[in-house]
Amino acid sequence: RYEYHWADGTNIKKPIKCSAPKYIDYLMTPRGHLALVLLTQVKDLTTCIGGVSGVPFPKNFMSVAKTILKRLFRVYAHIYHQHFDSVMRLQEEAHLNTSFKHFIFFVQEFNLIDRRELAPLQELIEKLGSKDR
Repeated sequence: RYEYHWADGTNIKKPIKCSAPKYIDYLMTPRGHLALVLLTQVKDLTTCIGGVSGVPFPKNFMSVAKTILKRLFRVYAHIYHQHFDSVMRLQEEAHLNTSFKHFIFFVQEFNLIDRRELAPLQELIEKLGSKDR
C-alpha cells in the first residue's frame, strides 16, 4: 500500500498525508495546479519551456520537470490501482496503456523519475516493456 503526501513549497511547505483524490485535487486545481505552481518558481516561463532559441534553460528546470513528471506518475498509479475496472468497462485500456507506455519510456530514457518512485507500477512497466507485447 502506498500513501500520498502533498507539499507545493508555497502554501503547504511540510508534506501532509492525504487521500489519492485529495492529492489529485491539489495537483489539478488552480490552488495547487501542477505546472502553474511549479513554473512560478521559474523566473521566465518562456525560457523554461524553451520558447527562445539559444537561451539556456533556468538552473531549476530539471528539478521542476522531474517534480511534475513524478506527480503525473502518481496519477497513473492511482488510475491503474483504483479505477482500472472502470477503464476496462469503457473499453479504454488500450488508450490508457499507450499513453502510459509513452510516458514511462520517456521518463526512463531520460532518468526523470527515481526508480523507487516507480515501484507501485513496476510489474506493469515490465509487462509494457517486454518484447512479447
